[in-house]
Order: sequence, then structure tokens, then C-alpha cells
Amino acid sequence: MSESFIIIIAVAVIFIFVMLIGIFRRYKRCPSDRILVVYGKVGSIQGTDVGRSAKCIHGGAAFIWPIIQDYAFLDLTPSSIEVNLTNALSRQNIRVDVPSRFTVGISTEQGVMNNAAERLLGLTQQNIHDLAKDIIFGQLRLVVATMDIEEINSNRDKFLANVASNVEAELKKIGLKLINVNVTDIKDESGYIEALGKEAAAKAINDAIKSVAEKDRDGLIGQANAHQDQRTQVAAADASAVEGENKAKIKVAQSDALRKEKEAEALKIATAAEKVQSAKALEEAYAAEQEAENARAARDKASQTADIVVPAEIDKQKVEINAEAEAENIRRIAKGEADAIYLKMDAEARGIYEILSKQANGFKQLVQAAGDDSKDAVMIMIADKLPELIKLQAEAIQNIKIDKVTVWDSGSKGDNGKTSTADFISGIYGSVPPLQNMFDMAGMQLPEYLKGKSTEEVMEMAKEAKQDTEVENDSSPEEETGEE
Repeated sequence: MSESFIIIIAVAVIFIFVMLIGIFRRYKRCPSDRILVVYGKVGSIQGTDVGRSAKCIHGGAAFIWPIIQDYAFLDLTPSSIEVNLTNALSRQNIRVDVPSRFTVGISTEQGVMNNAAERLLGLTQQNIHDLAKDIIFGQLRLVVATMDIEEINSNRDKFLANVASNVEAELKKIGLKLINVNVTDIKDESGYIEALGKEAAAKAINDAIKSVAEKDRDGLIGQANAHQDQRTQVAAADASAVEGENKAKIKVAQSDALRKEKEAEALKIATAAEKVQSAKALEEAYAAEQEAENARAARDKASQTADIVVPAEIDKQKVEINAEAEAENIRRIAKGEADAIYLKMDAEARGIYEILSKQANGFKQLVQAAGDDSKDAVMIMIADKLPELIKLQAEAIQNIKIDKVTVWDSGSKGDNGKTSTADFISGIYGSVPPLQNMFDMAGMQLPEYLKGKSTEEVMEMAKEAKQDTEVENDSSPEEETGEE
């Protein structure tokens, strides 16, 4: 008794130990770089009776009930996606290339995590990468189509904000989050962006040339002012000298002539220097104006190229695209009509084939019913149609309209033993083609046993042949059943 009690206690201890191990193993902790998804019977949505598809846990732990629940993990490792968008149409119908790189990962927001559990659980990292890439391609092309080339090229912040807004809204539907967007460069096939850059460079060069010309002008004005001051000071000095010389005329009479000579020479030199400097200033001013005009002509040429050549090239591309679309539409319509004609003719051929097949099967069964004798089968068909043929013979004179017939009959009989009235009626009915002649005209031969028979005898034989055929057909299934 004590040994049994000890065994029961040992078994109970082992059972409890196994249960504890199982419970501990069903308690799952969620790492920081993953999302724990518990699925199965996980309760209902708050405030409703609708059951939840999964319960998502990030940065915690949960007990997984056996049998009714199971679990899986979603990896939060970001994925870098290279998107090389080419030939995207902008709002101006100019095709541009937008190479970019997007960084995405599974979101840890409560509602978005459930989307990820419903749509990404069980997918590989490559599958998620491809799915996100397809969504990014579509939204990036949509954003480019709503903006002008100038806006995309100059206002990059607005372009990136629009891309991030559209892409992130679509990625949240499948449980992903946009982490970063990086657009490397933007190019276009027509060279419109390059023309904009050249225009900006030309404007900067023109502004610099204008500034240089203004500085040269200020230098010339300052030089002319200096010459003016020089002349004023020289004149003042000359006046002082004249005043001194006039006071000293008594003492130095001979120096008066020398003074006048020196004054003339000084005036000559000053005047010549002034003319030379004025000529140089004008020459430099003319050169600066010529350079400014050349720069202005280059700028006008670039502006006309951007206003005329680029729109003409765009219109040419539009015409080519419309022509290609029209050709593709014509090709599709022609292919659809050809398919419809083919289907119609195929259906008609199938219908003719079915009719001929059914007729062949009917003929085959008719021959089998006649004991595999084609002549008897023809006789059966003739027997089946004899009532109609005879009826047609009888109706041949039925529709003859005779308004009035007057017969003078003396009552005497002719050589054939008939009166005149009887001969007249027999002649009318004799105009109906005999049965033998009808068969000859149809290329058929009336059986020997029907030749020379009266109409009543032929009808009677046809009825008997038809009844015999029906009896044989009715008895055939019973005989086959008996043989089996």
C-alpha cells in the first residue's frame, strides 16, 4: 500500500513538472528588433463581436495558449530600395528620369502592425522588398505627373515632401513605414533642365559683366574729376605766379617772355594729356558696351531656344506618341475583328459538323435496324415518305381552279366502256405524274414489287413495313437485355 502511494505521488510530481515546463515554453518574449504576432483565437475587436485576426506585441511578452493559439515573428530590419524611375511624364508632358533610394521597414504603430501581420506574415524579406518597390514606383510616377519641371528641379523640399506623403500613405496599408527618401539627380530626355541651368549661368555672367562695366565707368569719372582738380590747382598756381611776376616786372623784365613761353608749353602739354585720357576713356567705354551687347545677344538666343525649339520638340514627341497609340488601337481592333470572325466561322463549322454527325448516326441506326442491308434501309425511308408523296400527288390537281365545266353527255359508252363524263374525270387525274415517273425523275428506282400496284396496295404495304420496323425497334432492347 505504501509503495503504491509513493508511485502515485511520483507520477503526480512528474506530471506537474512536465506541465510547468510546457507552460514556461509557451511563454514567449519579443525582442526589440521584432514584432511578436499571436494568431488563432485572440479575442474580438473592442466594442464589437468581430474576432481579431491577430494580436501584435512589440517590446513585451505573451503566453501562447496551446492548441487554440500559435505565434510568429516579423523582422523590423530596414530595407533599402533603389528605385530608378525612367521616362516619367511631368505635368508639362516632359519625360524625366528620377533615380532615388528609399529606406522602409515594418511599422511599430498599433494599427499599422495589424496590417503588417495580415499582409506580410510569412513573406520573405525579398518578397516584402519587391512589394514595397512596386508601390513606390507607382506613387513616385504619380507625384512627378502633378508637378512642373521647374518645381521639381528648384524646390526639392516640396518634391520630397509630396513623395514621402503619397508613398507613406500607401505603405501603411500593408504595414510598412517610410524611413528615408534620397533623390540623387533629376534628368530629362529633351534637355530642358540643362537649358534652365544654362539660362541661370548666362544671367549670372551678364550680371557680372554689367557690374564690371559700372566699376569701369566709376573709374573714368574719378579720373576725369582728378584732371579737373589738377587743372584748377594749376590755374590757381598760375594766377599766383602772374600776380608775383606782375609785382616783380620792374625787377625781372626779361623773365616775362620766358614765363609766357613756359605757360604756353605747360598749357599745351596739359591739353594734349587731357585729350589722350578722354579718348582712352571713350575707347574703353565702347569696348565694355560691345561686350555687354554680345552677352545680351547670347542671352536672347538662349531664351528663344527655350521658348521655341523646346516646345517644338515637345509637340513633335506628342505627335509621335499619339501616332503610336492610334496604331496600337487599330492593331487591337483588327485583332479583335479577326478573332470574332474566326470564332463565328468555328461555331458555324461545329454546327454543320454536329448536324452531319447526327444525320450519319441516324442513317447508321436505320441501316442497323434494316439488318445491315442498305436496300432495306432505303425501302424503310421510302415507306416512311410514301404517304406524303401520294398526298402530294393527290393535291396536284386539288388547287386547279375551274370556274365552270359544261359536259354534254348522251349517256352512250365508248370503246373503253366508259361514258364521256368518266373519260373527262379520268383524264384530269391522269395528268398527275405516276409514282414510277417521280422516282425516275429523282434518279431512283422503284422496287419491283411496287410496280403495277394500285395506290391503295402501295399504301397498305408502306404501313406494314413501317409497323414491322417499329416492332423490331421495340423488341431489340429486350433481346439485348436478355442476352446480357
